[in-house]
Amino acid sequence: MTDYLHVAMVTLLSLVLFVWMGVRVGSARQRHAVTAPATTGHPEFERHFRVQANTLEGLVLFLPALWLFAIYVNEPIAAAVGLVWIIGRIMYMMSYVKEPNSRSTGFGIQALATMVLLLGGLGWVAWRMVEAFL
Repeated sequence: MTDYLHVAMVTLLSLVLFVWMGVRVGSARQRHAVTAPATTGHPEFERHFRVQANTLEGLVLFLPALWLFAIYVNEPIAAAVGLVWIIGRIMYMMSYVKEPNSRSTGFGIQALATMVLLLGGLGWVAWRMVEAFL
């Protein structure tokens, strides 16, 4: 039995990344005098805001896929792929805020990591279900 410490750490790091993005949104909001509840204003603020919102959308798919892959396929590999996701998200954040058209590398890295986790978990669980019926 595994204690899933590696995947737990990746989960926590992904949440710390999300909080960091929130702090950056707040800082940009203050710097550019975008008063709440506005979500539009200065272009730099809007880019920070979109990065955080896009990451929240990504977390909804990433976290369950991460855990299901860890439980049913391989925990250390899930953690490694999860770290790749975090690195991709950081690259996405930095490039999107600087120049939105340059975000594709970071986006591609995190999307690939998500797909590995999702399809790996799906494939393994589907295979086990087929075995159970045979």
